[in-house]
Amino acid sequence: MILGVLLATLAFGMCIPALVDAVQGNPDWQVFAVSAGLTLFVGVSLTLTSSTGRVQLNVRQAFVMTTLSWLVLTLFAALPFMFSELKLSYTDAFFEAMSGITTTGSTVITGLDTAPPGILLWRGILQWLGGLGIVVMAIAVMPMMGVGGMQMFKVEAFDAGEKVLPRAAQISLALVLIYAGLTGIWGFLMWWAGLTPFESTVHAMTTIATGGFSTSDGSVGSFDSWQLDIIITLGMVVGSLPFLLFLQVIRGKPLQLWQDEQVRGFIGIAASIVLVVAALLWFETGMEPAQALRYAAFNVVSIMTGTGYATDDYGLWGSFALPVFFFIMFIGGCAGSTTCGIKVFRFQVLYAAARVQVRHLLQPHGVFIPYYNRRPVPDEVIISVLSFFFVFGLSFAFLALGLGMLGLDFLTAVSSAATAIANVGPALGPIVGPSGTFQSLPDAAKWLMSAGMLLGRLELFTVLVLFSRTFWRG
Repeated sequence: MILGVLLATLAFGMCIPALVDAVQGNPDWQVFAVSAGLTLFVGVSLTLTSSTGRVQLNVRQAFVMTTLSWLVLTLFAALPFMFSELKLSYTDAFFEAMSGITTTGSTVITGLDTAPPGILLWRGILQWLGGLGIVVMAIAVMPMMGVGGMQMFKVEAFDAGEKVLPRAAQISLALVLIYAGLTGIWGFLMWWAGLTPFESTVHAMTTIATGGFSTSDGSVGSFDSWQLDIIITLGMVVGSLPFLLFLQVIRGKPLQLWQDEQVRGFIGIAASIVLVVAALLWFETGMEPAQALRYAAFNVVSIMTGTGYATDDYGLWGSFALPVFFFIMFIGGCAGSTTCGIKVFRFQVLYAAARVQVRHLLQPHGVFIPYYNRRPVPDEVIISVLSFFFVFGLSFAFLALGLGMLGLDFLTAVSSAATAIANVGPALGPIVGPSGTFQSLPDAAKWLMSAGMLLGRLELFTVLVLFSRTFWRG
């Protein structure tokens, strides 16, 4: 039933670019109409053949449903890419759809400036829906599954039970409205900054979703507007903050946003890296201080949050740029946001645990407890976070090795693996860097990267647990 509703929602989303193409006189509207009809038929069929009544998922079913939802939605979302005038192969279409719905932002499409408007809008809609889905999942599903320490963000309203269901529905609706409202605000600001209504709509959706799909091959850099750079940088920061705290702001508790430890940590880390990169740009390339700060702020925030926009080819900034941008790919934003990567709270929990361990070494008989957000961190959370770091590193290594075995050079293989599992978008180097695309990669590499995107977006364990024999017993 849940899968049917999601497919019906995806079909409705396909109708919007169909209308845009029809108004523009582009024949691709027929592709979107047929794809929407097929997706709606399958969605309605699944809904009607499912049992009626209140839906209750246990933990095991939640793992299966979460992974299955992302896979099935991608399979159908790829149809317009495959049958449009772009005539992508199914491998390329699936890669583009997976990149969109996981808000990764990697692309195989060239000639975006002359691409049909329906396709450009569809890419934006996919990232917008994917961003909304991950916000709701991070608040409603991940804490229940206890993936990678996410149980720390458990919201009581989402527990099973009739008394809290109305409140859970209210929270979900509030999150959708906040998400849509922020998208509308940033769309207006981008229109004010000089973009057309169409461009501002697409970029607003992919900014708040921290996705990074643009309407131009040159990404945001093609507009060359400092006002737009500031607006989008702020939008990426907003998309990286916990959306549940925005609800507290609306309820008259704005201080709760700044009091959250991961919000302060995220802003502190981002600001520090921006200042360092801006200083290096100023000293090593001779760039004006204001311009250096502008380029550093935009591109650092874009890569750190996994958005993937670019205003310049940072691979040409000097020898310091590649290691800096490689490592910040993994950071991500806050839990409960649209961002991906490891996420700031895991670094903070690990740091708190490490501090306690050091104090134990100095005072073996002392009793020390790690704290996060002024609350003690349970041992199970620390174990979950440590496990996540280990599996993340292992998955990244295997993905990089796999891409290397397919013939990719070292920089392309390693950075492509990083950008896939951290859902960033552009990688490093002349082939898949900010000025390139993933079009030239072999099909096997694209399928491998698509698997990496799914792994990273669903926090690794959600997918990997399905390959355990223990999971299917009983």
